[in-house]
Amino acid sequence: MTDRHAGRVVLAGRGLVKRYTEEDGSELVILDGVDIEVSAGEAVAIVGASGAGKSTLLHLLGCLDRPTAGTVLIEGRAVDELDDRELAAVRNRSIGFVFQFHHLLREFTALENVMMPQLIAGVPEREAAERAHELLRAVGLAERTSHRSSQLSGGEQQRVAVARALANEPAVLIADEPSGNLDTHTSEQLHALFFELRRETGVALVLATHNRELAEQTDRILLLKEGHLRSNDSSL
Repeated sequence: MTDRHAGRVVLAGRGLVKRYTEEDGSELVILDGVDIEVSAGEAVAIVGASGAGKSTLLHLLGCLDRPTAGTVLIEGRAVDELDDRELAAVRNRSIGFVFQFHHLLREFTALENVMMPQLIAGVPEREAAERAHELLRAVGLAERTSHRSSQLSGGEQQRVAVARALANEPAVLIADEPSGNLDTHTSEQLHALFFELRRETGVALVLATHNRELAEQTDRILLLKEGHLRSNDSSL
């Protein structure tokens, strides 16, 4: 693990609960008091069976959803009392999110997709373009900046998504099954990219994955089972 700001907690979940009320009035508990801390530059894998709640947990940690109970802290700041606008600003500035499906804006080029989070944050267009070019070079797509997503391969689309996630220099990069739809070779390239970027930038990684090779490259493996999260390096 990189020693840049080592030991400083950049992401934490305290007593996270997520439950839903079914049509018959019964409660479905997805998360039942989850605690997690992630330090700067640390890489953490979250594993578990399909349906265990990994995506739900990442959505809470990434401020894409709110917990039923408990608190998420981003760089020491509790976000549970923020309104939607304030929460969106924190998410845009401090969290990068890579989904299983890239969710690129199809009508925009690779460059424009990477510029978008910066423009939302108020970065001047010229500065945003320079940063986007820099990131696309970093992920090996310097020659594809003017291509739209439909003109890119699946692996290239995910690389653009990674560049977009890093656009505002977040403290944490969260990825939900980022290579789930890629072939083995392309997956390995994407995984190598994550850890190269971590070394270069000091960003923390939180990865939900079924991929054994990816999980084993991280500093810690956490198993999500029956609504609880625990350390288990042999969970795969």
